[in-house]
Amino acid sequence: MTTAIKKLTLDEYLVYDDGTDVRYELVDGELVEMPPESDRNNLISLYLLSQFLKFVPIQLIRHKDTELVVIGNRTRVRLPDLMILTQELLEAIAGGRATITPDMPSPTLVVEVVSPGKVNEDRDYRYKRSEYAARGISEYWIVDAQKARITLLTLVDGLYEETVFQGIDIIKSATFPMLDMTAVQILTAGQV
Repeated sequence: MTTAIKKLTLDEYLVYDDGTDVRYELVDGELVEMPPESDRNNLISLYLLSQFLKFVPIQLIRHKDTELVVIGNRTRVRLPDLMILTQELLEAIAGGRATITPDMPSPTLVVEVVSPGKVNEDRDYRYKRSEYAARGISEYWIVDAQKARITLLTLVDGLYEETVFQGIDIIKSATFPMLDMTAVQILTAGQV
C-alpha cells in the first residue's frame, strides 16, 4: 500500500513551518530537504562572498539565505549558495520574506557549489541550468570542487553559453569584469 504525498502549492510552501531549522527546496510540489553543506563547499562560498564584497555593496549580496522561485513542470523554489541582486530586486524584496517570486526581477548572478553525488550534479548542471536560464539570470556559475572546474554560464538570447575554467585560468565574467581570481584560488579556498 502506498500513501500519496500531498503536493504543496507555492503559497503553502511559503507559510510551511515544521518547527525545525531544516532548510528545504520545493521541487514540483514536494519538499526536498537540503542537507548541511560540506566544510569545503562552505569555504568556497565564503571565499566568493569575500571577493564580491570588495566591489558589490553588502545589501546586494545573498549567501545561502534567499529563496528563488523558478518554474519547471511545476513551481520550484531553489536556495542558491550565493546571489548578487540588482537594486530593483533589492527594493522588491525589502521588508518581506527573503523569497524572490516570479513577479520580481531576476538576480544578476547565481552561484551553486556542487555537492558530491549524481543527484546533486544533475540538479546543478541540468535542472538549475534550464531553470535559471528561463528565469533570465544573466550569469550562473557552477563551482565543482570534485571535478576541479568552474563552469560560467552567460545568458545569450535565452540560452546559456558556457566557459569552463580550471587550474590557473583567470575567471572572466562579463557581468563582473573587475574580478581577479583563478579557478584554483576558488576551488582550494581555505585549504591549508
